[in-house]
Amino acid sequence: MDLTWFAGNPGLTLLFLLLAIFAVVLLSKWIRYIPNNRVGIVEKLISGKGSVKTGLIALSGEAGFQPNLLRGGWHLLTPFQYRIHKMPLVTIPQGKIGYVFARDGKDLPPSQALASNAHGADFQDVLGFLQGGGEKGPQRQILREGMYAINLVQFVVLTEDQVYYLPLDRSEVETFQKMSAIIAERGGWRPVIIRGTDDAVGIVTVHDGPSLGSGEIIAPTVGEDPHQGTTYHNNFQDADKFLVAGGQRGRQYQVLVEGTYYINRLFATVELIPKTVVEVGTVGVVVSYTGAKGADISGQDYRHGELVTQGQRGVWSDPLLPGKYAFNTYAGKVLMVPTTNFILKWSKGEVGSHKFDENLTEVSLITKDAFEPSLPLSVVVHIDYRKAPLVIQRFGDIKKLVEQTLDPMVSAYFKNIGQTRTLIQLIQDRSAIQEQSGTQMKEKFAQYNLELQEVLIGTPTSGAPGGQIEQILVQLRSRQIADEQVETYGRQQSAAVKERELREAEARAKQQTLLTESAIGIEVQSNQGKAEYAKAQQQAAQIQTLAGAEAEKVRLMGEGEAKRIKVMAEAQAEQAARVGIAQAMAIEEQVKAYGGPQFQLVQQVMSRFAEAIEKSQVDVVPKIQMAGGQGGGSLIESLLGLLLSEKAGQLAGVAPVTRPNPEAEALKAALRKDLGK
Repeated sequence: MDLTWFAGNPGLTLLFLLLAIFAVVLLSKWIRYIPNNRVGIVEKLISGKGSVKTGLIALSGEAGFQPNLLRGGWHLLTPFQYRIHKMPLVTIPQGKIGYVFARDGKDLPPSQALASNAHGADFQDVLGFLQGGGEKGPQRQILREGMYAINLVQFVVLTEDQVYYLPLDRSEVETFQKMSAIIAERGGWRPVIIRGTDDAVGIVTVHDGPSLGSGEIIAPTVGEDPHQGTTYHNNFQDADKFLVAGGQRGRQYQVLVEGTYYINRLFATVELIPKTVVEVGTVGVVVSYTGAKGADISGQDYRHGELVTQGQRGVWSDPLLPGKYAFNTYAGKVLMVPTTNFILKWSKGEVGSHKFDENLTEVSLITKDAFEPSLPLSVVVHIDYRKAPLVIQRFGDIKKLVEQTLDPMVSAYFKNIGQTRTLIQLIQDRSAIQEQSGTQMKEKFAQYNLELQEVLIGTPTSGAPGGQIEQILVQLRSRQIADEQVETYGRQQSAAVKERELREAEARAKQQTLLTESAIGIEVQSNQGKAEYAKAQQQAAQIQTLAGAEAEKVRLMGEGEAKRIKVMAEAQAEQAARVGIAQAMAIEEQVKAYGGPQFQLVQQVMSRFAEAIEKSQVDVVPKIQMAGGQGGGSLIESLLGLLLSEKAGQLAGVAPVTRPNPEAEALKAALRKDLGK
């Protein structure tokens, strides 16, 4: 294109520029761009169906605000027919709550404070909200954390940081500011958080729904799910379900315990109160202000009120044992009753930790002798935990019991006691009076369902220094001091006598030293003699023992030697006997071998004769021969002939043994046996 042409035709150039600008403007009316972090609210300016007849949103294509939004991107629209309002996405931060206000919808009923969302309205679907019967005004349903593409013409979203809406009227700003202030005052931008360390419970007050009936002060628990052990309305977090289940406006009997609850504070507020703690040593008697009327279970003999079971209106028959309880103190109260022994002191200025006796003072008495002492005393009382409800039903609380019943009863009892005794008797008989009063007053206390443990009585006083009672006490002290002095003097006299006896004993003790030393010397000498005598006796016994042992030794050695000799002799004798027998047997055998005794004798004689000749060297053949008678020969020849004769045995006088010896025979038999072995 030749640009010089435009330079030569300035009019045409201007026209061309105007047409280009018109084309750009026209194109911008056809094509619209919406960023992804924003939405476009469509306002229809021209429509063949006319304008919206009722409400704010055009549901049928009329001119006006359209229910649908334009999301991020390019959009093609008819020029001059639509106006696009670019609005931010609604952002609810983590742990925060957003509240919704609907500008269009059905009108609220007169008894309703917030718009119902019973059909589960979706604030991002305007068409569905309005066609489903959505109501205008502040909504019961809230927005949790997240980002929402909401039509800010239909809905206004209030958050802690800002209000999301498309301004239409300046008067709306004040309305939204008031809503925000109410929400902030109730702490509604954040959920209700009850921590375990708080030891607290949440008391819920509902600001929407039907009112309580006449005479009711607490709305009962509703919508309990027996399968899940909770309520259908999820602890007031679903307002519509709460009301559908029959929930009522006002303070609720149900409480919130530890946890986090996203509750619409325009619908319900939460007040934190401490848990009811029943300490060890006490029980809690419950007086319930709500619940159904129950049957009296106190018994026929109890005429001071009714006791009911747990959950019913009145005094519960079973007290709360030690522990922590999520008890709604708006629905009743818990009166603590001590079950351990507690002391009531009738003494001004002394108060127990329970404060039951803070208004008690000393009992004023009038004695028999017209004195007016004040008697301090203490009473130890015990309450059976099972009878605690009876005591509360009868007296209201323990302090009223003490001040309205026990105080006048105890005071009257001791006033009667004081009138029967003088002041001195009252002082001196304190122990007996204390024991007597403990016994007699137990029956009176039992009539009030109490157990009297002990009565402790103090010393009567006049209440002012220097009074008559003090003077009498001074006189009694003086009298007692005089008695003590008399006793002291008597003891001193006895002490003087004892001192004299002590001095005499000390003098005797000094002389006694010499006597003691001599007596000790005598005893030492005696002990030494006894020791030497004992030593001599010991030595004599030793010598005697040694001599006896030596004699015994000699005796035993002699007996042993004698036995040895005897044994040897017997052995030798036996040996000799055996040798003799053996020889005899040998001789006998020899005799038998020689042919008889006579031959044996001849043999022996010959042997001896030969030995004799040999020794004497006598000639066998004599040199001189003698002859006589018929035969001649020598002497030797004659002797030999004689021996060899058959009559030699008769001449020698040897006769055969005719009587055998039994012992010898036995000995020979034994010897033969031994030889045979």
